[in-house]
Amino acid sequence: MSVIRPATIDDVPAILRMIHDLAIYEKEPDAVKNTPEMLSDVLFGDNPRVYATMAENAGGEVQGFALWFLNYSTWEGVHGIYLEDLYVVPDARGEGHGKALLQYLAATAVERGYARVEWSVLNWNEPSIRFYKNIGAYPMAEWSTFRLAGDALESFGSAATDKALSRG
Repeated sequence: MSVIRPATIDDVPAILRMIHDLAIYEKEPDAVKNTPEMLSDVLFGDNPRVYATMAENAGGEVQGFALWFLNYSTWEGVHGIYLEDLYVVPDARGEGHGKALLQYLAATAVERGYARVEWSVLNWNEPSIRFYKNIGAYPMAEWSTFRLAGDALESFGSAATDKALSRG
């Protein structure tokens, strides 16, 4: 049985540990730059815009988490949920924690009138793809994700002039 609840500040160490474990699983073990302070601030600071939801077993042990934020559909005219990370510890996989986390997010979206729940998955992650398809999710086959980051982000952003940018 999975117990789903909003994260508290006391969950930050467990969430960060699982973020590191997810990076290892996704073959990027050295990519995580996040710190407990950064994660605490974004989740529990003055104006949080990122949310975490925890999955526990019946004994109260953390088994996984979902980290998410709101996006917006210009066509639908309402928000949606973007799921940044979904992770269940390896020993607890197959016990329903991932499904319970996704059902919680789906229920949240329905309750709040949001249009959708979306996320990305690595093309090689067949177990997750099968799981997502099994719950009725589908790939956006005609869409590709693009990212501007690192040196390219800095270079492109620094090319903007003060005249071209209006910061309010």
